[in-house]
Amino acid sequence: MKYLVVSDIHGSGFYARKLEEIIDKENPNKIILLGDLYYHGPRNPLTQEYAPKEVAALLNSQKDKTLAVRGNCDAEVDQMISEFKIEENITLDINGKKFFFTHGHKYNIDIWPEEEFDVMVYGHFHTGFIKEKEGKIFVNSGSISLPKNNTKNSYLIIDNNSILLKDVNGNIIEKREF
Repeated sequence: MKYLVVSDIHGSGFYARKLEEIIDKENPNKIILLGDLYYHGPRNPLTQEYAPKEVAALLNSQKDKTLAVRGNCDAEVDQMISEFKIEENITLDINGKKFFFTHGHKYNIDIWPEEEFDVMVYGHFHTGFIKEKEGKIFVNSGSISLPKNNTKNSYLIIDNNSILLKDVNGNIIEKREF
């Protein structure tokens, strides 16, 4: 099963269309959204071509293959325009490893949930990376629309036993086997 993981769209119509291109190119079985879907929040600038309704339309067109977690910029009203359920966290077994998907503002490389996991995947910080700490793998998808700390607009592919951090053009930034 091939998973496409995206975080922190923040209402960018421009990057929603990029995401549509990525979906066509990568052809994932499942799409996992790590929150901050429609709004930019008070700490971020407006995204390129800010258009939350356009983002909602694109995401809803993929509802049958979409799993989503709530970010710190997501509100209850977002569930009203989303045709897919937005969860607090998602746990999946992928090739014998327990993956914990979250936004990152509550749980991250420094703050762990009580729940056991092998791999934690999150966004929130807008900085993509793959790291290991105390025998666990921590993966940040970065932000597709508002990267920070001189990182690239990015997303993740989880396929077979590999985690790939890619830029929006599909170039591999970092790779990790699990």
